[in-house]
Amino acid sequence: MPGKRLKASAHRSPGRRSGPRAATELFHALVEHSSEAVALLDETGAISYVSPAATRLLGYTVAELTGTTAFGFLHPDDLSRVQQLCQRLLDEPGLSITTELRARHKDGSYRLVEAVAVNRLDEPAVGAVVANWRDITERLRAEEALKSYQGTEAALRNSEENYRSLVEGVRDVIFALSPGGEVTSLNPAFEEMTGFPPGEWVGRPFEALVHPEDVPLALELFGRVLRGEPRPTIQFRILTKTGPYRVAEFSASAQLRDGKLLGILGIGRDVTERLGLEQQLRQAQKMEAVGRLAGGVAHDFNNILTAITGHAELLLEDLGLHDPRRADVDEIRRSAERAAGLTRQLLAFSRQQVLQPKVVDVNALVLDMDKLLRRLIGEDVELATVLDPALGRVKADPGQLEQVIVNLAVNARDAMPDGGKLTLETRNIDLDSSYTLEHSLVKPGPYVQLTVSDSGIGMDEETQAHAFEPFFTTKPRGQGTGLGLAMVYGTVKQSGGFIWVYSEPGHGATFKIYLPRVDTPTEPATLPAPTVQPARGSETVLLAEDEPAVRAIAQQALERHGYTVLAAPSGAAALALAAQHAATIDLLLTDVVMPGMSGRDLADRLTAQRPGIRVLYISGYTDNAIVRHGMLEPGLAYLQKPFRPHALVRKVREVLDAG
Repeated sequence: MPGKRLKASAHRSPGRRSGPRAATELFHALVEHSSEAVALLDETGAISYVSPAATRLLGYTVAELTGTTAFGFLHPDDLSRVQQLCQRLLDEPGLSITTELRARHKDGSYRLVEAVAVNRLDEPAVGAVVANWRDITERLRAEEALKSYQGTEAALRNSEENYRSLVEGVRDVIFALSPGGEVTSLNPAFEEMTGFPPGEWVGRPFEALVHPEDVPLALELFGRVLRGEPRPTIQFRILTKTGPYRVAEFSASAQLRDGKLLGILGIGRDVTERLGLEQQLRQAQKMEAVGRLAGGVAHDFNNILTAITGHAELLLEDLGLHDPRRADVDEIRRSAERAAGLTRQLLAFSRQQVLQPKVVDVNALVLDMDKLLRRLIGEDVELATVLDPALGRVKADPGQLEQVIVNLAVNARDAMPDGGKLTLETRNIDLDSSYTLEHSLVKPGPYVQLTVSDSGIGMDEETQAHAFEPFFTTKPRGQGTGLGLAMVYGTVKQSGGFIWVYSEPGHGATFKIYLPRVDTPTEPATLPAPTVQPARGSETVLLAEDEPAVRAIAQQALERHGYTVLAAPSGAAALALAAQHAATIDLLLTDVVMPGMSGRDLADRLTAQRPGIRVLYISGYTDNAIVRHGMLEPGLAYLQKPFRPHALVRKVREVLDAG
């Protein structure tokens, strides 16, 4: 490629650059349903990913295309022009370029394709040039056939048979309009797109097919045609027989004879599903990026809250029961705990909370929450439950699932200021491939559906588009954090499910949650252990924590309860302390994520040197070496930040006494 050149090793995986594995799985789920070919290219034009549709278009397998350069498939006469366009693309991040080019098929023939490329190299969620293309050979042949329609009557008669077989076999809608805008002909594909037989619309104005708000777009298309622009293309909505409008992409050309307009010929392609998939991808990428930001903020804030809460508790221990300063310190502690609740919601949204999943009977869980929900929603809201007696089971964290229901109930209550009805429904549902065509993020299979609906004020489309984003709220300032639905979204997604909202202004809102159904029997409930003062100890603890405030509070809490603490600011410093300490070290207490050496690496090296040592990990988020997708590795002891001093001491005692 001329101009800007790149590093030789340009084969970088966009999946790895985009962050979590979920983003890569999401991308694959979307593009594999698309009829258009999608490819990810690096700065040299090397193909790092290509969708299965490319096989149908070019004849090569995905393996044969991956790792090759896209320029190698171009017609020689198109190479220079396409390279110049690509250079413009690299020079302007975010630029989108549409062009037509000839691509070589495996059989040696060339196919005419329309390609759209967008520079997203600088976006962490993508990290590539995204190109999608479709075969327009058939469409252009149809256009050529339409042009032949402009010839003499003799030429028309000679080509009529070929013209008719071509036009009737094309999947795109081919139409002809009179100079006044009335429909004069339509091919059979029109009925496939709209449900109307073509004969119903012959003689009627084309404008009547168009959504009223999109009529200016249709007029713009035909205006550009009359001004002589070759094959202009515009998208607008058209009517269907069943009611809903479909989005179609139209191109047209003028039919002239001796400079006089005889009519307009055009082609339309249904792009409704494609636009829906693109919108889902953009929304998912946005939520993924916001989730990473929220998780990072929560992680850093948890370190601060650990120090605030810890020092407040230690100070309360030192103050007498009647000390006038206790009230102020206690308020500091309570405020820090409220802030910790916000960070937990941020971690839930970003899917970085540590779940404790069990096999759950959702019906039993809803019934157990009956009294709590009635207190939450108030006497002026009727609570109704419609539970499927044959409901299957799900695997989820019951505490987090309860919080999901509570948040949705509170949200519904606030949407019904004058009272109303809140309904909780459950049922088994099997989602097949036809459902996943419209909801490409969903995997087919058996699910349990939990529906929470209200008769409240409802939401418009704009509000629904932002409903699950953190800090988005329609409530007055000071009356909501905007984290309730964000927490619901994150918990459901982390549990392997998905959630949709359906609402209209004035007609309430319905939230449908789908969780994968399992055949495993439910697990018996365990009663929480009574809270007691943590026992004292005399063992030696090696503490590795890079955050000074957290390291200080952990050391103070343990030393107050009789432990000897060797404190180190890093993994390397902890190894050095252990080497200098000849006596027994009973426990390694380490942060998971530290600069230089992770807590997991430190534990591996130290347990090799001291086989009897026990390990307790602490961390503020779950994207690390001991927790994967919110699930703790079996056999590992873990304490989530922010923690209270008594909780730390109690957990240390528990780990030391285990086994």
